[in-house]
Amino acid sequence: MSRLAAFGRFWWDFVIGDDWLVAVLVVAGIGATAALATTSVAAWWLLPLAVLGVLWLSLRRAIRSA
Repeated sequence: MSRLAAFGRFWWDFVIGDDWLVAVLVVAGIGATAALATTSVAAWWLLPLAVLGVLWLSLRRAIRSA
């Protein structure tokens, strides 16, 4: 069981890392892109915009906390 727990902790640290908000926003961006892809609208542009928004938010939070 300890190997399974270590494997789970590794993935938690890898995906969530230090900032859980970034992980949640990236998952939301992927979900929104997938939802948009089911419509007739081209969805290729949404994920790059989401990544830029998450990066901007993350950098803004880092600068304010420093």
